[in-house]
Amino acid sequence: MALGGAARVREISAVRYFDHNATHPLSAAARTAWLAAVARFPANPSSPHRWGARAEAALHDARLAVAAWLDAPPLDIVWTSGATEAANMLMHSAARQGSGEAWVSAIEHPCVIAAARRWFGNRVRQIPATPEGVVDLNWLDHRIRRAHPDLVAIMAANNETGVLQPWPAALAWCREHGVAFACDAAQWIGRLPAQGLGGADYVFGCAHKFGGPLGVGFMKAPGTFHPLLVGGPQEDGRRAGTENVAGILAMRAAWEEREQAMREGAVMRLEPHRDAFIGQLKERLPGGAILGEGCPRLWNTVAALMPPVVDCRRRWVVQLDRLGFAVSTGSACASGKEQPSHVLRAMGVPDATADRVLRFSAGWETGAADWQALLDAVLTAAREMAR
Repeated sequence: MALGGAARVREISAVRYFDHNATHPLSAAARTAWLAAVARFPANPSSPHRWGARAEAALHDARLAVAAWLDAPPLDIVWTSGATEAANMLMHSAARQGSGEAWVSAIEHPCVIAAARRWFGNRVRQIPATPEGVVDLNWLDHRIRRAHPDLVAIMAANNETGVLQPWPAALAWCREHGVAFACDAAQWIGRLPAQGLGGADYVFGCAHKFGGPLGVGFMKAPGTFHPLLVGGPQEDGRRAGTENVAGILAMRAAWEEREQAMREGAVMRLEPHRDAFIGQLKERLPGGAILGEGCPRLWNTVAALMPPVVDCRRRWVVQLDRLGFAVSTGSACASGKEQPSHVLRAMGVPDATADRVLRFSAGWETGAADWQALLDAVLTAAREMAR
């Protein structure tokens, strides 16, 4: 029997959600901003009347805010439908501007790797990663002796492991060698301060990773840009299509809320909850490991190689879902595939054990009690699966 609306809401609210790296539920600030924008700015921003001008002014104010957080020129900000579109836009433009190679880290999100292969073809080279899940920047120095790339793409924080990548050092290397630098900041923005990311030639993110709505994002791009979407003059000719005014303003509200929380020390309050979970997990469930444990990581993310169980057909995700916990095996865009994660392969995790990796990713509202309940559920699932 299908659940009614109220019953479905109760069912969802009863779930403890640990899959924020896939999508963060809409924040109250974003919801309020979206509803207000729908009422106040119903017109097309490109329309010549006053209502259109008001909508365009609201987009201009949001552009100024995003530019300030990134420390980037406001005119470089382009609104998109999300990170996947932005990755395709930048790879399309960069490939058309030159005939050199694109050097892309082996642990990038699938949208970046696929877009690079689509637009650069056989001119793509993968930058390897260390067993800890960090891009190996030494590879750049060795490779530059044989070839000079048009573009280097290295993400800010990995979506599967939470490991922070050395994007400031990569940016400095690109500046030294006259190479364009692209940075996928989808997992960083809204969790760590965005200031300085605007120094990249291309940087992009999406609202739904930090409490904004689905289907809206941004990209910082240089003035010389070959548009992927054509058919209109929007975004100074860089991205045709009517802008999602309500979505953009909701994204701005969520982003502003997160930046304010970080200024008030929220990360320092939340990170110990993750660390306590890790400590208890290692103590009470031996035989596993934490991926990238020795490296700086997002405060909300734990990528755990779970210990082997007797009945491997009963997967961890299914068991935890039954116990009321939503967790992931890695990238949401890669789930459902039979092949192991390319990130884990790049880190040297054997295929035979890769199916035991779980990703727990918390949100801004996740508290110590939630992490403790997750630990209890993991231990319960382990006992049941070992029977």
